[in-house]
Amino acid sequence: MLFTGLSLRLAAGECVELRGPNGSGKTTLIRTLAGLLPMQGQVLASSVIAYLGHTNGLAGPLSPLENLRWYLGIGGHAADDKSIHAALRRLEIGALFRQPVERLSAGQQRRVALARLLIGAAPVWLLDEPYTALDANGIACVDGLLAEHVAAGGCALVASHSPVAVATRMVELNGERVPA
Repeated sequence: MLFTGLSLRLAAGECVELRGPNGSGKTTLIRTLAGLLPMQGQVLASSVIAYLGHTNGLAGPLSPLENLRWYLGIGGHAADDKSIHAALRRLEIGALFRQPVERLSAGQQRRVALARLLIGAAPVWLLDEPYTALDANGIACVDGLLAEHVAAGGCALVASHSPVAVATRMVELNGERVPA
C-alpha cells in the first residue's frame, strides 16, 4: 500500500508541485486521481480533468493535427482546426502540423502532447513530469501555460523532479508517509 489517510485538495487558481524520490508514488497518485488505476476511497472532481503522463500518448504515423483531432473526438468535442493550430503555434511547433509525429524530436513530441491541455479546456490539470525532453524554451513555455491556467482559475497538480516555477505549494512524497 502506497497511501493511507491521504487527503489532497486542489483549489481554483492553485498549482501544487508533487515531489519525491523515484518510487515514492508520484506517478501512481497522479494516475489514480486521473481515474486510470483502481483505488479504495473517493476522488471528488467537480469538473473535467486533463492528464499528461510520462508517455505522450501519440500515434506515430499521424501528424500533430491528426493526433489532436483524434484527442478532441474521443473527448466528445468537434474537431476545431483553428484551436489546434493556435495551440501548436503557442507551443512553437505550428510549422510541423503535417509531419508524422514519429519524425519529430522527443521535445517536439512532448510539445504536441502538451497542446492537448490548450484545446481540451479542462480546468483541472494532472501533469506527470511535463518538462520531460524539453529544452529551456520548452520549460519556459510549460511554466507560462501553467501560469496562464491558474490565473484563469484553473488548477494543476504537477509531479516533477524539476522545480515548478509557478507552484503555489508543494507536497512531498517520501515513500513512507504523505503530508495532508
